[in-house]
Amino acid sequence: MTETCCFLSLDELAAQVPDGASLALPKDSAGAPMAAVRALVRRGAKDLHLINVPTSGLATDILIGAGAARLVETSGVSLGEFGGAPRFNAAVKAGAVTIRDATCPAIYAGLQAAEKGLPFMPLRGVIGSDVLAFRDDWKVIDNPFAEAAVDPLLLLPAIRPEVALFHARRADRLGNVWIGVQGELAIMAHAAERTLVTVEEVVEDDLMAREESAAGTLPAVYVSAVAEAPKGAWPLGFLDLYPADEAQLADYARLARSAEGFAAYLERGCAPAVGR
Repeated sequence: MTETCCFLSLDELAAQVPDGASLALPKDSAGAPMAAVRALVRRGAKDLHLINVPTSGLATDILIGAGAARLVETSGVSLGEFGGAPRFNAAVKAGAVTIRDATCPAIYAGLQAAEKGLPFMPLRGVIGSDVLAFRDDWKVIDNPFAEAAVDPLLLLPAIRPEVALFHARRADRLGNVWIGVQGELAIMAHAAERTLVTVEEVVEDDLMAREESAAGTLPAVYVSAVAEAPKGAWPLGFLDLYPADEAQLADYARLARSAEGFAAYLERGCAPAVGR
């Protein structure tokens, strides 16, 4: 739960993410905040601990390529049909970032623990995997309620991001944000100390006042700041508003294979043609 929501410009919103912060980002299909990511790169953000919920692609790859990330907690980073995430892959090979391997259920469970104010969350299904061997902060215990057979449980520490950042369809003037069926965005906001949101539009209606919109709305009490950013997920697609810009994504995947190509991509200052 956070302070009263305020409305900022995109660059002002990016300034609310301090260097060194733990930053939760959603998967590409759930409202990746690409306009805000570009704003973070413009301001020279650095030393971020990226928490992918539970995976990521373009947003994480760009932040790594720009030198903004020191640690990535994730269950996967890729560009999907456009191939591997080139700057992520290069950084892992060079040891330029620390990788904290996880699984999708593990990341959700850690966030749910923070959401509920718990220090940890039990989970099944990871015990016996290689992932566990590389996570000293994960603990295995015997189920204290098991009556007979040994029943191991994995305990996952709560994940409490300092900042959650995502893109949504709309916000109202009170700071309520409509997230629709993307329930993981609510989990991120509940778990994080602060939640920053970019939206396609700001509307005058109170989204909490109507039953048809209230059920899919994140209340303003969980939102720290909002910035209006039309086509804010571009070049990724967003809901039914606009498709992915496949030419742009293919161009990124090609250029970002090298540090020089990635630098050229950033120098180009790519931004969407709003309204097209």
